[in-house]
Amino acid sequence: MWQRLYRWVVARAAHRHAPRWLAGLSFIESSFFPIPCDVLLAPMTLARPERAWRYAAIATVFSVLGGAFGYLIGLLFIDQLLPWLAELGYGQRYQTVKAWFVDYGFWAVLLAGVSPVPYKLFTIAAGALAMPIGLFLAASAVGRGLRFFIVAGLVRAFGPVFEQRFLKYLDAIGWTCVVVGIIVYVVYRLS
Repeated sequence: MWQRLYRWVVARAAHRHAPRWLAGLSFIESSFFPIPCDVLLAPMTLARPERAWRYAAIATVFSVLGGAFGYLIGLLFIDQLLPWLAELGYGQRYQTVKAWFVDYGFWAVLLAGVSPVPYKLFTIAAGALAMPIGLFLAASAVGRGLRFFIVAGLVRAFGPVFEQRFLKYLDAIGWTCVVVGIIVYVVYRLS
C-alpha cells in the first residue's frame, strides 16, 4: 500500500503543474499548513533530477513569501491566534520560540528555516514581536534556502540509491508511523 502511494506521489511530481503545487505548498507551509513542502520537493527532484536547483529555488522563494505572510499574521492577529495555538498543542512551543527571539532573533529564524521545527511558529512569532522585517526576510532566505538546496542536492546525488533502500523498508515505515500516530493520539486523549 505505501509503495503504491509513494509511486503515485512520484508520478504526480513529474506532472507539468508540479512546480505550481510546490510553490503553493511552500507558501502555505510557512504560515499555517502543517505538512512540509519537502514531501513534494524530494519526489519532484527524484523524478527530474536535472531540475533539482530550480525546484529548490521555487521552494525557497515561495517559502520566504509564505513566511512574510506568517509574519503579517503574527503582527496583526497574535491576540486572536494564541487560544488557537494552545488548542493545537503549539502554545508551549510558541512561548519557547518567543523566548528565543528575545535572545537570538536572526539566528532563531535562520535555524528554524533549516531545522524540522515548525517554521510557521517562528514566522508568526517574528511578526508578533515586530522583528525588523528586513532581518526576518534575510534569515528566512538563508535558512530556507539551505534546507531546500540541501534536500534537492542529496536527492539528486543519491536519489536512485536512496529510493532503492527507502522502498525496501517503506511498508514497515508507513505502518510504524500509523501505529505511533494512533498511540500518540490515544495517550493525548487519555491524559
